Amino acid sequence: MSMLTPPGMGGKYRVTGAAYPRMSRPRRRRRIVLTVLGAVLGLALLGYGSVQLMNVFRGEGGSGKHQAAGKDCATPKPRAGAAAAASPAAAKPAAALPQPGEITVNVYNATPRAGLAKAVGDELKKRGFTIGKVGNAPADFDKKVPGTGILLGSPKTDKAAFSVLGTQIEGDTQQTDAREGTDIDLILGDAFKELSPKEAADKELYLLANPQPAPAKTC
Repeated sequence: MSMLTPPGMGGKYRVTGAAYPRMSRPRRRRRIVLTVLGAVLGLALLGYGSVQLMNVFRGEGGSGKHQAAGKDCATPKPRAGAAAAASPAAAKPAAALPQPGEITVNVYNATPRAGLAKAVGDELKKRGFTIGKVGNAPADFDKKVPGTGILLGSPKTDKAAFSVLGTQIEGDTQQTDAREGTDIDLILGDAFKELSPKEAADKELYLLANPQPAPAKTC
């Protein structure tokens, strides 16, 4: 009988050296250690995520290349009073434009359509232009203008006058000759159908007198 077997108990109740319960190390300490490590790792990840989120809102996220590009595209803040000083200058037109009444237009018809020069001259007069000569185009241009029209004037003619008259007809070309005066010939070509609608011409004239600022650069 084994020394571990109580007196009077034998047989199946006898404890042998191979049958005694084995003692195992408590797992409680290991569980505590793993829990602490998990908590530390979670706090570290939370802190890192918070820093990255703050950088995104402050515009500091991304690689160095993107940060450099952002600095290049950033628009510097205007100083106090600078915007007020620049506003009047920005509101002024790039160049003073002549009024339609200050532009004398000779209307010539280079097409086979009868009465075209008079009809166009009458409409331009309604729009405020001063009308000079009206009739058939000179021989150098008669039946030789395939486009919508030609604006012909002196090299000394104000370029702005060409631009103002050009708002009334689409697809025109500009040429100069040896004349001394400031009048401009409007020679109507085969592709001419009608003058630009007055609303469209007025809008184009407004944009010509009030050029819009270039759009801000975006990144």
